Amino acid sequence: MQIHYDTGNLPSFKNAAITIGTFDGVHTAHQQIINTLKEETATINGESVIITFHPHPRKIVSSAILGVRLINTLEEKIQLFKQNEIDHLVIIPFTDAFANQPADDYIQHFLIQHFHPKSVIIGYDHRFGRDRQGDFRLLENAATIYNFRVKEIEKHILNQIAISSTKIRESISHCQIEAANLLLGYSFFFGGEVVHGEKLGRKLGYPTANLKIHNEEKIIPGDGIYAVYVSKNDSEIENKESLMKGMMSIGFRPTINGKSRVIEVNIFDFDEEIYGQTLRVYVKKYLRPEAKFNSLDELVAQIGIDKMESLKVL
Repeated sequence: MQIHYDTGNLPSFKNAAITIGTFDGVHTAHQQIINTLKEETATINGESVIITFHPHPRKIVSSAILGVRLINTLEEKIQLFKQNEIDHLVIIPFTDAFANQPADDYIQHFLIQHFHPKSVIIGYDHRFGRDRQGDFRLLENAATIYNFRVKEIEKHILNQIAISSTKIRESISHCQIEAANLLLGYSFFFGGEVVHGEKLGRKLGYPTANLKIHNEEKIIPGDGIYAVYVSKNDSEIENKESLMKGMMSIGFRPTINGKSRVIEVNIFDFDEEIYGQTLRVYVKKYLRPEAKFNSLDELVAQIGIDKMESLKVL
């Protein structure tokens, strides 16, 4: 898959079949659009092109995104598209200027000038241009002028995408990780830098890697204990050869009266200094909520149970 960040330096696509969207999650409902794109590409003997945006358009056109977390970072989304064997991914910097261009300019100076599409696959409710004036009908009219065809993504698929994205975010936030993974079609994952903590886990016999999440938009699971796989390889998604078994705690550590929310991962049968490295965590199952124990001995006993439950899952 070729990745393009500059519309001024795009190749000459051969019979480009394109679709456009944010694709947060690249989940099972998105897969239906991607499969339709690939089928259309084969039909016209062309190249598949996905156009997506960064940052998320709602961050530019509305303040609503401040209360929303995204399922994927841009880097994660790129890896997921690679898995789907798309020919080209074009990442458009979403700006006020881009959002406010007239709809006719969007078609002529963006779609036609840069992509020369043979086929455009778009939803019936897709809107573009200033004040969202551009729509499916305007694209259909342009198709007769510029000699491309427009294919409509069925309403039930678009509804499924919207419902799935909402459910995935809610499920992750509310610790329903298995439900989220089912809708995603893969294990929810995130990356974090290993930073120094209080090293209490080491004293208790369960050393943990404290993770700092640098991307504030990335959604993180709700507080609790989870069975996880961990990898030091963030260039491939869930590469079995690099996965290590472990368990994760997210929360305020009530037994020791913790003051801040922390993410800690205990990697089983692992003894390396990894401060400063980035780990990728694949979240498999929610085990239990955070709990305050009467003593550290009770906490250690429960951690032992958590490890056994994690191993059953993993």
